[in-house]
Amino acid sequence: MQKLIAVAAAAIAAGAAQAQTVWDMPTPYAPREFHTLNIQQFVDEVKQATGGQLAVNLHPNGSLIRHADILRAVSTGQVSIAEFYPGTFGNEEAVFDADALPFLISSYEEASKLYRAQKPALERVLQKRGMHLLYSVPWPPQGIFTKNAIQSLNDFKGAKFRTYSPLQSRFVELLGASPAVIQPAEVPQAFATGAISMMMTAATTGVATKAWEYTGHLYLTNAWIPKNVVVVNSRAFQRLPEAQRKALATAAGAAEKRGWEMSRQREKESNEILAKNGMTLHKPDAKMMAEFQRVGRIVADEWLNKAGGDGQAILKGLRGK
Repeated sequence: MQKLIAVAAAAIAAGAAQAQTVWDMPTPYAPREFHTLNIQQFVDEVKQATGGQLAVNLHPNGSLIRHADILRAVSTGQVSIAEFYPGTFGNEEAVFDADALPFLISSYEEASKLYRAQKPALERVLQKRGMHLLYSVPWPPQGIFTKNAIQSLNDFKGAKFRTYSPLQSRFVELLGASPAVIQPAEVPQAFATGAISMMMTAATTGVATKAWEYTGHLYLTNAWIPKNVVVVNSRAFQRLPEAQRKALATAAGAAEKRGWEMSRQREKESNEILAKNGMTLHKPDAKMMAEFQRVGRIVADEWLNKAGGDGQAILKGLRGK
C-alpha cells in the first residue's frame, strides 16, 4: 500500500511539474529603469497568482534579444512575452507612431486620452501580427539633452542628434540635424566620442545613463509622451488555462495603473537628480516652441498620409470629435 501511495504521489508531482509554463521575457531597458521594475513586480504577481504554474524569467537590457528584433520574436513565437517601444517599428505600422507625434500632446492627461483613442487600432494591428496587448505604460515627457546651451534654432543645423525611432529621425531632419539611431546603453560612449552632441529622451533615461557626465543642459520641451507596450504571443496566451489567462490579465491591469503613476513620479525625481548633479534645466522660449510646433505639424501631416483612416480616427478621438 505504501508503495502504491508513493508511486501515486510521484505521478502527481511529475504531472504538476509538467504543467508549469515558463516564459522568457526580453526587455531593452536597464534593470533599475522604472519600466523594468514595474515588469518585475508584474511577473512576481503572475507567479504568485498562478501558484507558480506560470513563471516568467525577465531578461533586461537587451541581454536576450535586441530591441530591433523583439517585435518579430514575439510575433513568431520565439519568445512568448516581451516589452518594446512601438515607435521603433513605426515604418512597419503607422499606428505604432501615434503617441510619438512631436508636440501633439504635452501632459499625462492628454497622453491618457490619446492612449484611449489609439488603443483599438493598436490592439488590432498587434492581433494581426499574432500578439495580444497586455498593458502599456508611458515614459515621462521627452526633452532635449545637449552638451552646450541652445542659443537659437541654428544650433540644430548639422548637429549629430541621437534618435530612437523613424518618426523622431524625421523630426530631427526637419530641424536640420543629422539623426543617429543609438540604443540607451550606448549613449554615454556616443557623446564621449563625438558621435552625437544632442538627444531627445526622457529625464529617466538621462538619470539611468548619468547624463551629467557627458552633457550639461536639458530643455523641458514635453515634446511627446511615448509608451512602451507589454505583449504576449496570441497562441501562447490561448494555450494557457483560463485561470492563468485571467491572472495574467489582472496583473497586467495592475501594472498599467501602477506604471502610469511611476512615470509621473519618476519625471519629478529625475529632473531633481539631474539638477542636483549640475545639469541646467531650461524651459524653451516662445519662439523656439513655436518652431518646434511648426515642424511637428509637418511630421503629423506626413504621418496622416500613411496612417489613413486609423490616423484620422485616432486624432478625432484625441480631440473628442
